[in-house]
Amino acid sequence: MQVLDLPRTAANDDVGAAKRERTVPIPATITRVPGYPDKLCVYKMEASKFWQVRCWIAGRTYRRSTKTQSLRQAQSFARTVYEAWLAENYQSTPDAAGATPPKAPKAVHPGKVVTFGALATQMFANEEARVGRGEWTVGSLQVLRNRLDSFILPRWASASPSEVSYQSLLDFINFMSDQHSTITISQYLVAVRKVLRHAVASGQLEALPDFPKVKVITKSRGAFTPTEYRRIIRKARSLCGVRHPESGAEIRIKYKVRLKEQIMPPDLGWAIGFMVHGFIRPSDLKTLKHKHVEVVRGDNTYLRLTLPETKSHGKPIVTLYSAVRIYEQIVKNNTRRGLAKPDDYLFMPQLRDRHYMLAVLSFHLNWVLGVTELKQGAHGQPRSMYSFRHSAITFRLLYGQGIDLLTLARNARTSVDVINTYYASTVTGEQNIALLQSRRTRKAKA
Repeated sequence: MQVLDLPRTAANDDVGAAKRERTVPIPATITRVPGYPDKLCVYKMEASKFWQVRCWIAGRTYRRSTKTQSLRQAQSFARTVYEAWLAENYQSTPDAAGATPPKAPKAVHPGKVVTFGALATQMFANEEARVGRGEWTVGSLQVLRNRLDSFILPRWASASPSEVSYQSLLDFINFMSDQHSTITISQYLVAVRKVLRHAVASGQLEALPDFPKVKVITKSRGAFTPTEYRRIIRKARSLCGVRHPESGAEIRIKYKVRLKEQIMPPDLGWAIGFMVHGFIRPSDLKTLKHKHVEVVRGDNTYLRLTLPETKSHGKPIVTLYSAVRIYEQIVKNNTRRGLAKPDDYLFMPQLRDRHYMLAVLSFHLNWVLGVTELKQGAHGQPRSMYSFRHSAITFRLLYGQGIDLLTLARNARTSVDVINTYYASTVTGEQNIALLQSRRTRKAKA
């Protein structure tokens, strides 16, 4: 009998190989981080549902899980961790005698010119500390993070702070002017100035460059008329349960909306009504939970919303009566699905990624506005989810009997100046013609 000389393998060789293969990056998912060296990238692998970040620095490969399934959030995490890895590498560089100095708190390494991106990371850490001390809000910190990630770091992350000159700032303004308002541009410049001020304070820059002047032009946010509001909410309700007419694959690529979220949910109609009758911001739709809502019944029936602090405003909001009926519909629907507990969200509670949830609602709102041909106002103002908050305040100015601006401003968590500038600017004399033509009545003589 002939015995074949076959190669011998251990019983667990296949298992080990499978494990190694599951940690190998999936080539199609490897994505670089805009504004940073090509060696910094994020990718996915079979062994995890989360994006991973990888970078080669000074002869060593650094890897870490981003703990998120969102590409945008993964790239933001990659920027932050990359600068931390650089700082760690600088602090562990051997001195002339060959000894490695002890690690110090992450700060600018003396004698080294660090990048604008590294300084931005350090500045952001300082702002996080301010949030911890209660000097700044979490929402404002997130806005700063978004501005750094969207346009600032992709443009200057690898540059030295001295390269951010008057001319480069002017080029940045001209680039932003194509798609953004003067208010948005000025807010981005504030973020750039924060980074450069940190550079001056840490000795990486002698003085701030001159900043080009941007004249801020205020524009109305495009409120809806009562007739338009009724058309929109009726259309949202009639489309409930209907799949979006565009190709599911194209929507997935273009809008990043998964197939199962491409069906119009009832939450859009509820969110629209809740904003108009509750004065909340679109960002509140992400954070609003049942524990934040209290139904008050007495001489007046309303909801008391004890929302997390936004824009340095933390006082409760009271709603109109109609918001109570909308909330009762939400509770009934969510209870049926077992999602009406105190820590469950009001709107689309099945989605744990709340940024994605708001993106889904905005996607469906864009569909409704397209069908109703109300994407723009009478003067070309673009409409968005924020327009319903504008409508809520404008409706109270028009139809609220004897309401004063201070009460309205405090309940809407804003200021009288903001209402005068952005909201009351759309109120015309004709809309309050009855008040203009009214006459005082003389008291009858006793």
